[in-house]
Parts: sequence; structure tokens; C-alpha cells
Amino acid sequence: MNDSNVITSEDGRIASALHALKRCTKEVDKLTDGFLPPLGGERYMTDKEVIARLKVSRRTLQEYRTDRKIPYIVFGGKVLYRESDIEKMLAENYRKAIL
Repeated sequence: MNDSNVITSEDGRIASALHALKRCTKEVDKLTDGFLPPLGGERYMTDKEVIARLKVSRRTLQEYRTDRKIPYIVFGGKVLYRESDIEKMLAENYRKAIL
């Protein structure tokens, strides 16, 4: 095989493609940061995610759990919330405007 036919990472086209691939990988990592894959078709959320979704404090979320206003699961010392339960709770508490 002739050395002039060997393509290496130093080749400008390859170096450019590798750089673009690294940028894409970083962007995908940003998009999937904190994403928990579904378990049995259900996505589970952490305290942090629910706090951000409901725009409440950690203390308020704790009060919701204590008062049984919000369904949750304790597994291995970690509190998790089914995304569908949160969505259902929001829908049930929705108040339409009076026109």
C-alpha cells in the first residue's frame, strides 16, 4: 500500500470532521443531562426536577409529601416522582378563567 493513500487524523478533512463530532457529542450530553430513561414506560423525576417543574421550594415540596398532596416513591432512601402523577396533579388542579 502506498503511504500517500493513508488517511490520518492529521489530514485537514479528518481533523475537521473529528472536531465537529466532538462538538456534537458535547451538545448531546447537554441535552440529555439529568434525563432518566423510562422504567416500564414511566419516567421518574427527582426532587430537583419536580421543584423546577412546579416552581416551588424544597421545603414546600416536603410539605406536599407530608400532607400527601403529591404522590411519591421512596426507594433506597431516594424520593422519586412519576412524571405522569405530576402531570395528572397539575391537570386536576387547573382552574379555567371565567369569561
